Amino acid sequence: MQFRSVLLVFVMMIASVGVAQTGTTVSMKTATVYSTTLRFLDKVAGTARDITLKHGETLKLGKLLIIMGECRYPVANPAGDAFAFITVMGDAGEEEIFRGWMIASSPGLNALDHVRYDVWPLRCVSLDAVTE
Repeated sequence: MQFRSVLLVFVMMIASVGVAQTGTTVSMKTATVYSTTLRFLDKVAGTARDITLKHGETLKLGKLLIIMGECRYPVANPAGDAFAFITVMGDAGEEEIFRGWMIASSPGLNALDHVRYDVWPLRCVSLDAVTE
C-alpha cells in the first residue's frame, strides 16, 4: 500500500511539473518544509477550516488524530503544488486509518476515506526551505 502511494506521488510529480529526463534517470528538485496548511471538512456539520500544522504535530479532529509529516513542493514552482505526508489514526491511537502522501492539486487521488471528515493539503508553509 505504501509503495503504491509513493509510486503515485512520483507519477503525479512528473506530470505536474517540468522534469529533466536523461535515459532512465528522472530528477526534479523539491524543497522540504516542516509546516503544512491543511483543510478539514466536517461533512455532517457542513463546516470547513484551515489549520497549519508543523512536522510531528498532532491534531485531534473529532475521533481522529491527524499526525503531520513533512511537506514538499517543486522548487521551480513553489506555488504550483504541495505534497504532504499525513497519518490519520483512530481516537485511541491504535487503529491506523490513513498513512501516505496527499497531493494538493489532486486531493481525491490518494484521499482519506472517512464517513465524517475530509482532509487535504492546501500548501507548504516555510520561510526557510531545505532543498533536496
